[in-house]
Amino acid sequence: MNTTEPRTVDFWFDPICPWSWMTSRWILEVEQVRPVWTRWHVMSLAILQENPRLPRAYQQMLLDAQGPARVCAAAQQEYGAELVGPLYTALGSRFHQRGLPQNREVVEDALAEVGLPLSLADHLTLLKHDKALRQSHRAAVALVGDDVGTPVIALESPDEGGQQVAFFGPVVTPTPRGEAAGSLWDGVVLVSATPGFSELKRTRTHGPDFR
Repeated sequence: MNTTEPRTVDFWFDPICPWSWMTSRWILEVEQVRPVWTRWHVMSLAILQENPRLPRAYQQMLLDAQGPARVCAAAQQEYGAELVGPLYTALGSRFHQRGLPQNREVVEDALAEVGLPLSLADHLTLLKHDKALRQSHRAAVALVGDDVGTPVIALESPDEGGQQVAFFGPVVTPTPRGEAAGSLWDGVVLVSATPGFSELKRTRTHGPDFR
C-alpha cells in the first residue's frame, strides 16, 4: 500500500489524557516526514466512562476533568476548527510537559498563547457547548466503538472503498521522532488496509515519557 500519497487524518483527543498527548506529538512528527495533514477533534474520557453505577465522588471527578475539553469545544464552535490543534498544543504543553494544574489560570495562559479570548476559560464549567462536545465524541465512537479510550485516529483506506478506518492509539512512549515516526505511520497505513483487522495490544510496561 502506498504510504507516500497525501492523506488527511482525523484525530480525537481529550486534553487531559497523557496518552493522547504522546500520540498527538507523534502525528505532528509524521506531518514532517510524510504527506499527512491532521484535523483535530475533541472527545471526553468523562463521556466515555459515563455510568450511573459509578461512585458519586468518581462521577464528580470525571465531570470536573471535562473542563479543558469544554474549552476546546467552545473554541471550535466560536472561533473555528483551525484553532483546535494549536489550542490543544498550548494546553497539553502545560498540562503534560510542564506538569501544571488544569485550572483557570493555566487555561487562560494557553488561550493567550494562541490569541483566543481569556473568556473562553468560562467554559471550564459552562455547559453551553456540551452538545457539540458530545457530537464530536460520538463521531469518534461511531467509527471505532465504545470499548476504547483516547486518542482515536481515523484515515481513509482505499481497500475499504474509501471509507474511514479508525483505531484507538497508537499508544506509544516516548514519542517517535523523524523517520521513526514515519515508519510507525507506514505500519498504521498498512494495517488499515487489511480487511477485518481490529487490534494489536500488549501490557504497558512504561508510563508516558514526555521527552
